[in-house]
Amino acid sequence: QVQLVESGGGLVQAGGSLRLSCAASGRTFSGYTMAWFRQAPGKEREFVAAITSSGRSTFYTDSVKGRFTISKDNAKNTVYLQMNSLEPEDTAGYYCALRGLGIATMPREYDYWGQGTQVTVSS
Repeated sequence: QVQLVESGGGLVQAGGSLRLSCAASGRTFSGYTMAWFRQAPGKEREFVAAITSSGRSTFYTDSVKGRFTISKDNAKNTVYLQMNSLEPEDTAGYYCALRGLGIATMPREYDYWGQGTQVTVSS
């Protein structure tokens, strides 16, 4: 079993920054992909960013390109999401997810999920 624990959410003004962390523990399999999704009230969960186990490949949804950066520290089994130039539209619960090989953008393609951390951006 894999456990994912997110941290780093909070309240920030528009234009500000936050860094989210997701620590993975338990059984992790080689060649995995970790991702961030977000879900605003009344909306479906949407893909934000993903990174392969090597860290060499990343993928972002268009709305966050140039503002968010996903990275990972393999020694700590932790993935990060650096969020800059935050906008009120970024307000959502942010969830960390893990799957096997390959980047995917649909929630159903991920096997493990964290409990989420709330990000609120005020205008």
